[in-house]
Amino acid sequence: MEKDSILRLSTLSHPHRLAVFRLLMRRYPDKVRAGEIASVLTLKASTTSVYLSALTDAGLIRQERQGTSLRYSANTGAAAELIDFLFIDCCRSRPDLCPPLTKGAQPMTDTTYNVLFICTGNSARSIFAEAILRDLEGGRFKVFSAGTNPGSKLNPLAVEMLKGKGHDTSLLRSKHISEFQQPESPQMDFVFTVCDQAANEDCPAWDGQPISAHWGLPDPVKADGSLAERRLAFQQTYGALRNRLKAFAALPIDTLDAISLQAAVDSIGQDHLEGTPA
Repeated sequence: MEKDSILRLSTLSHPHRLAVFRLLMRRYPDKVRAGEIASVLTLKASTTSVYLSALTDAGLIRQERQGTSLRYSANTGAAAELIDFLFIDCCRSRPDLCPPLTKGAQPMTDTTYNVLFICTGNSARSIFAEAILRDLEGGRFKVFSAGTNPGSKLNPLAVEMLKGKGHDTSLLRSKHISEFQQPESPQMDFVFTVCDQAANEDCPAWDGQPISAHWGLPDPVKADGSLAERRLAFQQTYGALRNRLKAFAALPIDTLDAISLQAAVDSIGQDHLEGTPA
């Protein structure tokens, strides 16, 4: 373990390799193309390839071929081993040195849970998620949404879709993520990113170590074609989110420990079935 940990620490000591690793951790469990990594971090393709090779050799990331392209994902097991080496082995689990890395083995016992959905514009996907979960489980969850770069108003096709599904849209609005990062803001139990761009951004850590996951979906706002084709894109996004949120709402949250709960929400996010009319 010590030899592997020293190699991994050495590999992560380079700021750009560290940036690649952090990006893949934020996108976990997604498998991300090298070209997208290079674009997000504004790196040359050849340079990115060198960094990815070094991280792969150190066991910090995994490489998988999908079709004609290679995709990369974080090796969370290696990250956990590195943390164990630093805080459990080296520091002998001293309580004054070891950080509270998880919520612990105990399940959540709240009667209501605060849930935040984040995308870039907060005009469609995260707004859909806020409305859907609120109406699925109004008494169990307090639901919020925000954007990393929100517009001034909601997308009209998103509002049309929600109204057509019977959702009350009167309280929905575009909000910046900073509204939920203030001292007086509600402490979140769950934080979900629903677009890749928002997940790619290096946001501050959330107080209270909420369960977080990435449920990336294509942006229906960017759909081209006729009005009918654009409406279909919104319908598919709405359906995919509703399917995931129904699965999330069915989780026995009060009986699952943090590790099991994290695995469950990650699994839901990897369900890439197209949305169906609901």
